[in-house]
Amino acid sequence: MGARKQIKAEQIKEAKKSVSFATLRNCPTSPRKMRLIADMIRGMKVEHALHVLKHSPQDASTRLHKLLLSALANWQAKNEGIRIEDTSLYIKEVGVDGGRQLKRIRTAPQGRAHRIRKRSNHVTLLIDNMITEEK
Repeated sequence: MGARKQIKAEQIKEAKKSVSFATLRNCPTSPRKMRLIADMIRGMKVEHALHVLKHSPQDASTRLHKLLLSALANWQAKNEGIRIEDTSLYIKEVGVDGGRQLKRIRTAPQGRAHRIRKRSNHVTLLIDNMITEEK
C-alpha cells in the first residue's frame, strides 16, 4: 500500500513539473480593472503576452508583466535543464479575486459624508507547456 502511494506521488510530481504558477496578493488595483488585462492575455503564448503587457498603457499591465516574469522564473527553477526558448509555454489560467477594501470617508455637502472603498485584488497566474498538454 505504501509503495503505491509513493509511485502515485511521483507521477503527480512529474505531471506538475511542467506547470508553474505565481500569485500576487493585495494589489492596490480594483479587480475589475485587473480582469480586463487578465482576459486580454489568457490563453496566449508567454512571449506574446510579455510583449502585449509591456506595451499596454494600463497600470495593471505592469503588475501582471512582473507576475508573469515571476511565474517564468518559477518554471525555470523547476526545469533546470530545459531552455525556455525550446518550449512552447502558454498562460493556462489567470484568476483575479477581490482582496481587502480600505474604507475611507469623504466629506459631502450639508454635513454629510460619503464612503470611499479603495479596492484591492489577488491574482493567480498559471503557465504550462503546450506539448505536455497534448500528450
